[in-house]
Amino acid sequence: MADASTNRRRNRPPTAAAAAAAALLLAVFLALGLIPNASAEPAPAPPAPACGAESRGGCHDRPEALKLKVVAIAAILATSMIGVGAPLFSREVPALKPDRKLFVIIKAFASGVILATGYMHVMPDSFDDLRSECLPEVPWRKFPFTTFVAMLSAVITLMVDSYAMAYYKKINAKISSGGGGGGGDANGQAKDAVVGLEHGGAEAHLHGGGGAGAIEGEKEQLLRYRVVAQVLELGIVVHSVVIGLSLGASDNPCTIRPLIAALCFHQMFEGMGLGGCILQAEFGLKVKFIMAFFFSATTPFGIALGIGLSNVYSDSSPAALIVEGLLNASSAGLLNYMALVDLLAADFLGPRLQADMKLQSWAYVAVLFGAGFMALMAKWA
Repeated sequence: MADASTNRRRNRPPTAAAAAAAALLLAVFLALGLIPNASAEPAPAPPAPACGAESRGGCHDRPEALKLKVVAIAAILATSMIGVGAPLFSREVPALKPDRKLFVIIKAFASGVILATGYMHVMPDSFDDLRSECLPEVPWRKFPFTTFVAMLSAVITLMVDSYAMAYYKKINAKISSGGGGGGGDANGQAKDAVVGLEHGGAEAHLHGGGGAGAIEGEKEQLLRYRVVAQVLELGIVVHSVVIGLSLGASDNPCTIRPLIAALCFHQMFEGMGLGGCILQAEFGLKVKFIMAFFFSATTPFGIALGIGLSNVYSDSSPAALIVEGLLNASSAGLLNYMALVDLLAADFLGPRLQADMKLQSWAYVAVLFGAGFMALMAKWA
């Protein structure tokens, strides 16, 4: 009898309380995601990025953007000319001459600006372009093209630097020996290639002790300054055209307004760094004017080009992203090499700063201040 009673209790249907407990436990598991919910709808996929066409958000206003672009052309042109021209006219101020301590500190500040431009402005832009969702995952997000191209650019810059120095040293040696084997025309071309070196030699004679070795050392240093100034301008010009093109193609006033102010400061301080290198290179008046003009005009030219191509050009199209990304990576490698090797290392490891620890310390402060200021500007441009 007891066994029969027990069997009847085992076969009895579950009570309402047991059923409610089971339902509650099942709901908890479903809420925690431990049991897949077959009846639930699959989560919607994130929207695909709008590639090949600029976003038409609430801030899209082509007429207003065009007015701001015209203002940007004038403002950036003016600030660029002020930045690159200020060091060139510093000879009129005795305290700013290249042989004074204040010039060393200002040049260190400008070198920090150029260093931060490469690391904080140009290279991140290249990463954004070449890792964009608008590009196919293979190969653009599977391989670090930005750092690869920047590395190649730095090595190529070193090659240009060394070959140019070797070439000009060879020409200078022919002039000094009076040879050349090619008659008067060849000798005249060689002299044209190093025009102005005699002025540098005379200055070395006055300040370097009067020996022939000191004169030759100053000539070699002057050649170095000239190569540095020309290669540095090449990297800056490439970057300036790219950022100008992006600004000119945009029809979003909300992003253009803060970008104008940021680019004005950016171009001014970057121009100071380039102007200091041009000043030390002792170029003639014509060459100084040409180099200053190209630096000042490249960003406005890029903006004007972007305005003209705004109907067919989109900075979010795959082709534009690839071209801009590769150009920015090349410019970043060039600027980083020039800032570290030809500007900072050449000055801080040179005899002047090595012999004056106090001046060297102030120069480091100037470098950190210039780099920090440009790094802060990366928030807006």
